[in-house]
Amino acid sequence: MTYIDGFVAAVPVANKQAYLDHAQRMAAVFTGHGASRVVETWGDDVPEGKLTSFTMAVKREEDEHIVFSWIEWPSKQVRDEAWAKVMEDERMRDSQMPFDGKRMIYGGFAMLMDEHASDRNA
Repeated sequence: MTYIDGFVAAVPVANKQAYLDHAQRMAAVFTGHGASRVVETWGDDVPEGKLTSFTMAVKREEDEHIVFSWIEWPSKQVRDEAWAKVMEDERMRDSQMPFDGKRMIYGGFAMLMDEHASDRNA
């Protein structure tokens, strides 16, 4: 069953291209170790919350933008085995994150539902 690693972070607007370059390098590492898909998104409509929000969760600063990303794995087992290899991968050694990784929120998620519009038209 598909497994997802999800991430939310605040990236300085000035680092948008550096973030994309970093994400592309990391995507090669993840897919090289079994990930089936890596998605990176740049917040376009991320409202400020009163009690909770993406911006509050990552303590976004005024010059930062929210990114929402995920890595899709064929299964949790593949993901668990891959992460050990990813952490040892030589390409990770000199990797500098173009954002404050201490404020990134992340976690692993078991698939609950995965419905596509094309599924409804079948």
